[in-house]
Amino acid sequence: MPEAPKNSRKSNDVSSVAEENKKTLHFIEDVTTKADEVQKRVLAEILSRNANVEYLQRHGLKNGYTDRETFKKVMPVITYEDIQPDINRIANGDKSPIFCSQPISEFLTSSGTSGGERKLMPTTEEELGRRSMLYSLLMPVMSQFVPDLEKGKGMYFLFIKSEAKTPGGLLARPVLTSYYKSPHFKNRRPDPYTNYTSPNETIFCPDSYQSMYSQMLCGLCQNAEVLRVGAVFASGFIRAIRFLEKHWALLCHDIRTGTVNTELITDQSVREAVMKILKPDPKLADFIDAECGKKSWQGIITRLWPNTKYVDVIVTGTMSQYIPTLDYYSNGLPLVCTMYASSECYFGVNLNPLCKPADVSYTLIPTMCYFEFLPIHRNNGVIDSVSASKSLNEKEQQKLVDLVDVKIGQEYELVVTTYAGLYRYRVGDGLRVAGFKNNAPQFNFICRKNVVLSIDSDKTDEVDLQNAMKNAVSHLMPFDAHVTEYTSYADTTTTIPGHYVLFWEINLNGSTPVPPSVFEDCCLTIEESLNSVYRQGRASDKSIGPLEIRVVEVGTFDKLMDYAISLGASINQYKTPRCVKFAPITELLNSRVMSNYISPKCPKWIPGHKQWNNMN
Repeated sequence: MPEAPKNSRKSNDVSSVAEENKKTLHFIEDVTTKADEVQKRVLAEILSRNANVEYLQRHGLKNGYTDRETFKKVMPVITYEDIQPDINRIANGDKSPIFCSQPISEFLTSSGTSGGERKLMPTTEEELGRRSMLYSLLMPVMSQFVPDLEKGKGMYFLFIKSEAKTPGGLLARPVLTSYYKSPHFKNRRPDPYTNYTSPNETIFCPDSYQSMYSQMLCGLCQNAEVLRVGAVFASGFIRAIRFLEKHWALLCHDIRTGTVNTELITDQSVREAVMKILKPDPKLADFIDAECGKKSWQGIITRLWPNTKYVDVIVTGTMSQYIPTLDYYSNGLPLVCTMYASSECYFGVNLNPLCKPADVSYTLIPTMCYFEFLPIHRNNGVIDSVSASKSLNEKEQQKLVDLVDVKIGQEYELVVTTYAGLYRYRVGDGLRVAGFKNNAPQFNFICRKNVVLSIDSDKTDEVDLQNAMKNAVSHLMPFDAHVTEYTSYADTTTTIPGHYVLFWEINLNGSTPVPPSVFEDCCLTIEESLNSVYRQGRASDKSIGPLEIRVVEVGTFDKLMDYAISLGASINQYKTPRCVKFAPITELLNSRVMSNYISPKCPKWIPGHKQWNNMN
């Protein structure tokens, strides 16, 4: 199998960088040309090394079969719920080889949920190396389009999140927290492409405010050296810019005096790391003060960091809602989406990174895992129930196609078999084939299945929202009031961080008006009823703002139906959408708001699953 290039740079000289980039680009060319051959070898390697694990034995893959045909015949296509009992065994301390011959080193907590709690993805030490390898592909690709990136720094806002321990003692934490805390990141070799303005100590600070303040301070101090800026998600980068809007005066004072505000930054290791960078610079402080003090913040990124060549953030899927805001702050700098990854596995890279966000496609790297694809069929624009259903019958399973057999323009759900022990696992992502790099397909990311609301890494589907609504409306019963119709949308423009908005049309039968405090209780009850990823975003990460209920005039949803029919909807098939995104519809709803109410406090959230905490 083609070997991924090893990072063997001895120095940052131009010839060394160019030589390493050449090796990396050759590797991409090689594995995409031999895509099917590589995929066969990947599957055979996964099955041979895990031949004796319980899960494969249970499903009849015995005698060390490693061929594709036998694998597809006997192994079922699964969802998380199918393997959750086995996951729970591992979490509770079972160390036997259930999925994988290698020991499970930790769980990666997915932003997807099951039963309101984060999904737990088993992983191994080896898998960290594979993920690091994919990171190593990004900048050699980027250097083809933007030269001389090795001559400056990247200002990236990177954060760790809370982690927990399972009853069996394994860590459970988000995939990026796992990566940042690993030796692959902490002890990374000197490399011009991983030369960041943020010292490791500022990234590892568990207090999100101190982490953001210190990273922003370091980024401003080194503003002339910054060639690229970014965060993981578009939402995170915009939060950083809004943080600057609120705190630029304090930051300017620290730069002017060459001191760190000890009341704000109490973490000793963070202060020491920042002080190695920070020097008194009244001229820079005056410059930042003048730019931030202007009435308009349009183009603030290029004004404060004038050498910036692009913004590196994910703007596909639900993150596309942030594109206009990013364009405003960056004066239309290229928005670059470099890679496609998840907690289950890292998948691929964008080989045309300067394309428009709407045209982003990811080339799946055949060495990462074994890929299969379940065709998605649409009925009047809605995904067919075959793909949406939990389990597939034998005929439906036979419809899965291999990596090299997908068709341009067709939509598929991604199914993976990984080195860490997931077999024919449905990731839940909808992808459309945009083209090919040699023999490896390139995919547009279409959607995460069933998600209706998302601000950051949260994913709320219609069932979650309906259940939360049921819990909330009980507060209205003593006043003989009930919600006749509702819809929602993710407001990412009027507040940063963004927040969920619910529009309620209410029938008031009683004579006593509903007090504002009752509606506030409804807001909080909805938040308490949503999944743990949402509640973490509200209570710990501060990446989601307080939920809002807007009460609209009676008859508003009739007008909403009239508007839909005027656009061609069938009156017989029309049903109220539970989430709206189309600007004219949100404008119609907002024009008829009579009152609005905000959740009075954060919902309860603690790291780990509820059942673990109940055991302590």
